Amino acid sequence: MSSGATAANRPIRVAFVVHVMQMAGAERLVVETIRRLGPRIEPTVCCLDALGTLGAELRAQGVTVEVLDRKPGLDLGVARRLARVLHARGVDVGHAHQYTPFFYAALAKLQLAGRPRVILTEHGRHFPDVVSGRRRSLNAWALSRLADRINAVCGFSAGALASHDGFPEDRIEIIPNGVELDDFSAELPRQAARRAAGLPDDGPLVVSIARFHPVKDQATLVRGFAHAVTQVPEARLILAGDGPLRPKLEQLATELGVADRVHFLGIRTDVPQLLQAADVFCLTSLSEAASLTVLEAMAAARPIVLTDVGGNPELVRHGHEGLLVPRGDAAAVGAAIVRLLTDTALADRLSAAAASRVRSEYPLSATIGRYYELYEELAA
Repeated sequence: MSSGATAANRPIRVAFVVHVMQMAGAERLVVETIRRLGPRIEPTVCCLDALGTLGAELRAQGVTVEVLDRKPGLDLGVARRLARVLHARGVDVGHAHQYTPFFYAALAKLQLAGRPRVILTEHGRHFPDVVSGRRRSLNAWALSRLADRINAVCGFSAGALASHDGFPEDRIEIIPNGVELDDFSAELPRQAARRAAGLPDDGPLVVSIARFHPVKDQATLVRGFAHAVTQVPEARLILAGDGPLRPKLEQLATELGVADRVHFLGIRTDVPQLLQAADVFCLTSLSEAASLTVLEAMAAARPIVLTDVGGNPELVRHGHEGLLVPRGDAAAVGAAIVRLLTDTALADRLSAAAASRVRSEYPLSATIGRYYELYEELAA
């Protein structure tokens, strides 16, 4: 049905099931999917835990967003409430982002005689990643049969679905994350980008954009930056994001004597300007899948330092599109930052290769196009 209509000649009714519509990769993908597909789908967003900033924005735009108020632990009431929403909205396809939203979507599907069709999309994995034998068995023998399609955003996440979670390997396809390339089509000069973003205009800037969560390990980045300023004293570290670890990170910067060189920006919506203002982009996560922020840094043609974990080496190959360093190794992070700040030829070569690769392999239009094909196929 290339027109995007079901047999009733109407838009495909898609329910996006998520934890909370916060400013994170999977949730940003949901927002972009709804925006880009427009009248071809009739969206409903179901949040297990809370509304979130993006959920409030979608509601203000007229999108139906339901909050299911999940209680800690196994909450079977969520499955019943979700089933009622799916039935009332006449949903054709439920698209669950991450495992727990899929678990409840699968239970809701059981209550609705196999309708709607359900897609599981796996995004990130946390380190360490421990899955019980009971969960593996449940996935292999029951939940996998309730998933009409199973996909992951990178090879690392696909492998984890099979090896850790017990989903059939031959049923898992990879639909890579993508980035909005138009946001980076008109590159601002570095100084103009800094003024637009309200950033200091003196000295090189190392920029990192991530929530302040243990898995993102900004502490290693701050320690690595403290190493770097011993050789590049005019450098500054820009941390965009927020979270419960911010006070500890601010104290760490003070203890290391770099508080005057580390700037905490809070949550920002001007990511393209922040990246265009940067001399180096750095992400020191303990675990990653296919980070949208990394793809955006590639699209902005910025030199990149990443930890060699998860799906990072699928996006950025060491010495080709950026530099990879061991997880938790502050000295290696600092050395990589210094290398990119002092070797202009290397920085230019890596950033140009990153921009070329993201434009050929990771456009957001291709990602959303793949998902829409699934919606059409399953709705039919």
